[in-house]
Amino acid sequence: MVRKVQIGNYGVTYYSEGDASNPAILFLHGFMGDRDEFKQAIAFLSKQFYCVAIDLFGHGQTCLIDHNYQDLDDIPQPEHYYTIHSSADLVINFLDFLRLDYCFLIGYSMGGRLALYLTIHFPQYFYKVVLESASAGLRTDAERSDRLAKDYQLATKLESGDFRQFLENWYQQPIFNSLRSHPDFQQLLEQRLKNSPSQLARSLRDLSTGMQPSLWEDLPKIKIPLLLLAGELDPKFVKINQQMEQLTEYSQLEIVPSCGHNIHFENPKLFVEKIQAFFQK
Repeated sequence: MVRKVQIGNYGVTYYSEGDASNPAILFLHGFMGDRDEFKQAIAFLSKQFYCVAIDLFGHGQTCLIDHNYQDLDDIPQPEHYYTIHSSADLVINFLDFLRLDYCFLIGYSMGGRLALYLTIHFPQYFYKVVLESASAGLRTDAERSDRLAKDYQLATKLESGDFRQFLENWYQQPIFNSLRSHPDFQQLLEQRLKNSPSQLARSLRDLSTGMQPSLWEDLPKIKIPLLLLAGELDPKFVKINQQMEQLTEYSQLEIVPSCGHNIHFENPKLFVEKIQAFFQK
């Protein structure tokens, strides 16, 4: 079921499936995703859990509310609304609105970075956390500055170019090699096209890995069980997650065979099996 609710200045759109009396799972999508990102996995998991997937700010239909404007893209969108801090506050306010005092958390890529931030700063809300193809950010100012400059260039292309061509180019990145050969890849592209390019551009600038504070020094403080998932065909994130596992006492790393960066899409059945095994321990 899809709902839109007002939380402060936000109109938040989310999708839920399953019995609300069951333990809850909150899903956080990646960049250019939306509430339907995990729909295949939710079809399985909703038999045991109450599954809730939110459109993060700048994605899908979640937006600021201003009744003086008819068009979403015309509403003033201050930059600070897109940052990881504001995104985390929105998620927590959303959980409070739904009265989900305690839940499982799953985040993919950008949503995984946000999930890690939530785990560190709001641990009281979560039983266990799954980070799929996620990182703890960039370690140095120089790395963050370089990444931010690249993301600003990409954001400009998003605003001024052809959105479909931008998507085609985006998925030429090596981390998506295996995803491009998936039989349903074109369906994924069509789903991505439902987003607003201008909103995505703002998100890319302000929720960029270059803008995110490094979380590496906070990893040893985490006491919540973590499942780190990385695709075998995504060596960059395999290495990052091996390093993260070494720094977190209560984590386990699963390297998923024959998958790249987007495990839940490339092999949803295996993804669900990993989740169920981890949650049921």
